[in-house]
Amino acid sequence: MDLTQVVGQNVHRLRTAAGISLADLASASGISKTTLHGIEQGQGNPTLSTLWALATALKASLGELLETPAPMVEVVRVSDRRPQVEGDAVGARLLHRIRLRGTVEVYDIAIAQSTQHSDAHLAGVEECLVLTHGRVTTGPADSPTDLAEGDSIRFNAARPHLYRGQAAHNRAVLLMVHPES
Repeated sequence: MDLTQVVGQNVHRLRTAAGISLADLASASGISKTTLHGIEQGQGNPTLSTLWALATALKASLGELLETPAPMVEVVRVSDRRPQVEGDAVGARLLHRIRLRGTVEVYDIAIAQSTQHSDAHLAGVEECLVLTHGRVTTGPADSPTDLAEGDSIRFNAARPHLYRGQAAHNRAVLLMVHPES
């Protein structure tokens, strides 16, 4: 994807997540509404000073405007090769990186052999689940993923999602990431 498209999508995503209108962001950043609209459409070639003004007005880093957004759903299988480091007593394998400004809630959950449908949470809320025992199906309701013990998933929980246990006993660690309000 072209950098101007990435910037446009990021500006739009950050603006809507913050609940800021196009006119308000234009005013706060000192950029015309027409120019801002063009940037969000992936048109034009914003200067560094324009990007800094937008980042400041959105209370975001410059990198948040330039970086390609993470996929909506990221699944890591227990067998996937991921960055790993070893110490004297601890080995650590990176499963997911979650950038945040806000709060992380950590839950130990049991998932029964039935289906629980969850309504969409507030905009910006993500869920990250690491399956520690059993087998489950989880993720966005329109495209759930089967997980085995040791697999993990991260997804945008601001859309309907589900949990379904596939084994008699299913346990997981669930991280709910809430953006800063």
